Amino acid sequence: MEQKPYPVRVPLHRKPLGVIGSAMVARRNVLELIPEIATRQPMVSGKVGKRWHMVMDPEALRIVLKDRVEDYPKSVVTKLLLEPAIGQSLFVAEGAHWRWQRRAAAPAFAQRHVEALAPVMTAAAEASARRLAAAQGPVDVFAETVAATFEVISDVTFSGDEGFDRDAVHHAINAYIARMGRISVLDILGLPGWIPRPGRLWGGGDLRRMKRAADQAIAARARTGPRPVPDLLDLLRAGEDPETQRRMSLAELRDNLLTFIVAGHETTALTLAWALYLLAFDPQVQERAAAEARAVLSGRAATAADLPRLPYIRQVADEALRLYPPAALLSRTALVHDSLGGREVLPGDTIMLPVYALHRHHLLWDDPDAFDPDRFAPGVTRDRYAFLPFGGGPRICIGAGFALQEAVIILATVLDRLEFALTARLPQPRMILTLRPQGGVWLNLRERA
Repeated sequence: MEQKPYPVRVPLHRKPLGVIGSAMVARRNVLELIPEIATRQPMVSGKVGKRWHMVMDPEALRIVLKDRVEDYPKSVVTKLLLEPAIGQSLFVAEGAHWRWQRRAAAPAFAQRHVEALAPVMTAAAEASARRLAAAQGPVDVFAETVAATFEVISDVTFSGDEGFDRDAVHHAINAYIARMGRISVLDILGLPGWIPRPGRLWGGGDLRRMKRAADQAIAARARTGPRPVPDLLDLLRAGEDPETQRRMSLAELRDNLLTFIVAGHETTALTLAWALYLLAFDPQVQERAAAEARAVLSGRAATAADLPRLPYIRQVADEALRLYPPAALLSRTALVHDSLGGREVLPGDTIMLPVYALHRHHLLWDDPDAFDPDRFAPGVTRDRYAFLPFGGGPRICIGAGFALQEAVIILATVLDRLEFALTARLPQPRMILTLRPQGGVWLNLRERA
């Protein structure tokens, strides 16, 4: 029987890269640092500048992410890339400083609050479907999903405040990622963070604009007071650690808001763009998902109340997150002498968590490069640490429920009205900070009859 084609993949290497080769590959596409054997072995170790271990074994991942998280903090490289933009916010902070922020922020992401913000997602889904329907010729749906999700995150964060310059923040975020997000050869060599990375010396203007816009919006809200329906800014301003009664300072509030703005639109935009590519790649799956959307929506935009009746579209979103996880490569630094998967780990070793390889691992998934949403059908079980689109353990992404709710609402709304087809211009999976479709996701589309 003829092998069904696979959706686009990252070309994983089969030969050692060396220091210079690793640095060159990392600047082009971080995921190409992953050896092909990592999709078939539980762990792969080596030394390029410093010792490293790639971990694909779910039990070892459970140790790193859950059981002994304090022994495996985020790596120096992660902090070098992100601290200039988001400070010691939830994503970067460690230990007690992380714990009190997590406790203070948790109520803002409670299910009742996420559902209360759903009307903003519904409005954005309606606007996105109209823009797509009005478009002529092939459309870059990634550009559209970025616009739609940034509209959502800026509205749920700042309630559409006129004082919040969303265009300036959006431009600054994109400029920062493009300029500052690439791995340096000094990172590969494991040199200390106080040694300047030449490629990251010119991002100050972008950072200042981004932080200034957020500071101005926070100051304006302090003058006007909370909204009748609290948005994310109101909820975080009111947030308090129940154990220490500590509240976020203005700088901590700003850094966490910027974290949520960046992660809150980027993750969902990528999930939607890759999902639409995959649906165009497999018209049969697309028709099944569209039939579910039509049966539930009949031309209206989806709401949070519709989600229980859209299980297959949620499966499509999960399968897109498996094949193209936004955070496709995580890294930690070992603080203790340890053993993972029978492999000796020394203090200072880099522990890489290649989520991209984990999600395509031949010991964990049948035909792992194939697009099959039924992997996530009700009743299908798997090891919790074999699927990590939002991480795992106590540091699992606090906004995972928000992102999935938004993704299903927008995806169902556009599938109810539009049909998507591939063009000759295929997206290329390339990771800088997140796994983006290089060159966009260009699809043909038409309105459904």
